Amino acid sequence: MMRRAKITIIGAGHVGATTAHWCAAAELGDIVLLDIPQTEGMPAGKALDLLQASPIVGFDARITGTTRYEETAGSDVVVITAGAPRKPGMSRDDLLATNARIVGSVAEQVRQTSPEAVVVVVSNPLDAMAQRTWQVTGFPHQRVVGQAGVLDTARFRTFVALELGVSVEDVTAMLLGGHGDTMVPLLSCCAVGGIPVQQLIERKRLEEIVRRTRDGGAEIIGLLETGSAYYAPAAATAQMVEAIVRDKKRLLPAAAYCEAQYGVGGYYVGVPVVLGAGGVERIIELELDAEERAAFDKSVAAVKSLVATMERLAAGP
Repeated sequence: MMRRAKITIIGAGHVGATTAHWCAAAELGDIVLLDIPQTEGMPAGKALDLLQASPIVGFDARITGTTRYEETAGSDVVVITAGAPRKPGMSRDDLLATNARIVGSVAEQVRQTSPEAVVVVVSNPLDAMAQRTWQVTGFPHQRVVGQAGVLDTARFRTFVALELGVSVEDVTAMLLGGHGDTMVPLLSCCAVGGIPVQQLIERKRLEEIVRRTRDGGAEIIGLLETGSAYYAPAAATAQMVEAIVRDKKRLLPAAAYCEAQYGVGGYYVGVPVVLGAGGVERIIELELDAEERAAFDKSVAAVKSLVATMERLAAGP
């Protein structure tokens, strides 16, 4: 019998627990759900609840909850969702100092317990947290990847499908840049049933849809008032986990370490990647027009500024 992949999800809040749900239902592997000791039995309780759904849904997986990193040892994939949540009126940048400290601590534990894992970072601000995870683990950069582009393109595809009254399955999209206000949806790469979206939706309306995509997380936070998005972020994360554990070679947008690619110079930023068992197996470089290039460069500059601030805070006074 083939060994099932071992998937550890660090952070058993809404995003982490829902990621476990999607991964279990798809039978992607055995799952360890970990959270901080102050929560006592919370991760174990959520894991047991999910395990008891298995006879109903019809999946086979070993699902455990723990507060001890020892139980995560030897994981094939580690998903990091840990961190302070975003609240109404709070930008992703406001989370920087707190989450850099939390994610840095998690990354150190992952380095010790699962040194061969591929790490999928979900914590915000996303691009900086992916950079922090790579710095602390010391893993090859191909084995640290950030989840943002899959979520952002899903939001864009949703809004395009709603606008046209068509199936979301017929809408394809791609975007570049940092996760947040400076993301760059590529209209030239968006199509509906193979038809370029610009032939179906007028430019002004497309710009409004792009703006709504950029504000997608904030819109949900404003509606919920006491929480943030988790169904779609978790589904996006599970899609990336599937690409890795099943070596699917999916071409997906993700935050990957770019050196020479796109002239970025050594930072994590959203680009199209081929995702498989080795993590980021290839970065796809697209030809950008002048408008796309300017928007992408602006987004990269924002990421670099964020990382510089993070590193200054990490260095202390």
